[in-house]
Amino acid sequence: MRYDAGEVITAMVTPMNQKREIDYNKVEALTKHLISHGSDAVLVCGTTGESPTLTYEEEVELISTVKRANANKAKVIAGAGSNSTETAVKSAKLAQKEDVDAILSVVPYYNKPSQKGMIEHFSAVAESVDLPIILYNIPSRTGVTMQPSTVAYLAGKYDNIVALKQSSGDLDLLSETRILCPDDFVIYSGDDSLTLPMLAVGAHGVISVASHLFGSEIKSMIRNFKTGELLAARNMHKKLFPVFKKLFMAPNPVPVKAALAYKGLIEEYVRRPLVELTDDEKITLFTAIDGCFAD
Repeated sequence: MRYDAGEVITAMVTPMNQKREIDYNKVEALTKHLISHGSDAVLVCGTTGESPTLTYEEEVELISTVKRANANKAKVIAGAGSNSTETAVKSAKLAQKEDVDAILSVVPYYNKPSQKGMIEHFSAVAESVDLPIILYNIPSRTGVTMQPSTVAYLAGKYDNIVALKQSSGDLDLLSETRILCPDDFVIYSGDDSLTLPMLAVGAHGVISVASHLFGSEIKSMIRNFKTGELLAARNMHKKLFPVFKKLFMAPNPVPVKAALAYKGLIEEYVRRPLVELTDDEKITLFTAIDGCFAD
């Protein structure tokens, strides 16, 4: 493989206090926790990190804090996408200046570019930095799907476009992408609940939300699949599946922040326009978490 960030990448939340200011002490502690519980890499300043509400200054401080806490034990990836090509390029350059290991660059959202527009957008990003780039296809948020032929074109043209986070929920789309792209092009599941089936059709691992809570278990599921222990992998998937689904019972990262607060790792606060879970929603979520390995 040209680039391998590992099998479990955690799309890390941004801990905040009651004033909805970033709690950098909790950022440092959470980074250490994730690395010691199955995460091969952490992704900061992504959607799970509430990137739409972060300032450039906060992003720089977040990256710096995570890198310091990480102490070269895992890779650090920065979310650096935008629906403006100029801004995406600026964000990519900023991430490179902060010496991250790679960037995640999302399909431009809201303005719904054509496939040609996507090619021009990602070409500009790829030509602006030397960093490895993970493309991010998530039609539910962007309103448009990056087609496998577009991914393949970009992967073939640019050596630093090395991977894809596929959050389309479409296994056929993943299969076609795997067929069209070079063998060393890495594909990550962007949906925890689809990680196991996506592994079967060519994914390498997952960029995960649930790994905040069950990183080692997800890592075990992936390892078991790859070593032919299919029953063990399937059984782990079945145990974790209720939590995979409940973590998206409200807009991400609201549920996972509530879950981390329940575990005493951070506070639950999110920035507006997101709002915290209701008490009834918390009961539903926490019951699923506690029930994972109850038997």
